[in-house]
Amino acid sequence: MIDLVHTSAAGPAALAAAYGLLEEVFEGDFGADDWEHSLGGMHAFAWAGDTLVAHGSVVQRRLVHNGRALRCGYVEGVGVRADQRRRGHGGAVMAALESVIRSAYDLGALGTTDMGEPFYRSRGWLPWAGPLSALTPTGVRDTPEEQGAVYVFPGVLPLDRSAPLTCDWRDGDVW
Repeated sequence: MIDLVHTSAAGPAALAAAYGLLEEVFEGDFGADDWEHSLGGMHAFAWAGDTLVAHGSVVQRRLVHNGRALRCGYVEGVGVRADQRRRGHGGAVMAALESVIRSAYDLGALGTTDMGEPFYRSRGWLPWAGPLSALTPTGVRDTPEEQGAVYVFPGVLPLDRSAPLTCDWRDGDVW
């Protein structure tokens, strides 16, 4: 069963469990900026008793596509304990987050690792083929290093995945 709650209602114990889980899953490659990116939206928690086995969140961002600023449900902080993988927990977390995206946003987006790519593709997420950039405090900056890692979950608006896509600014990894 998935608990789907806003950051403000999650409580310190659940948030601490999620942070600890993500530190473990990403083996030291998860820090304060990554956690900050996961806050302020809806969290999907998968518990086995008192143990958090999977987590993900969706937060609002703005993406500019074909001259239009779109409301994007951006997926962050997705992880499943190593000993709990391949049991449906990740799929259940993503199903809850995708439901939020379909209900509240123009599209979904996320940045994935090579390991996560097959999982997201199997759920209907599509790689962005066009050029990527970020709207930074000093102007628009191309982010070609992110090519192939940014995936979108199309909503009701038509998307030209070969067109440029620009994300809003944030500290740490912009995508």
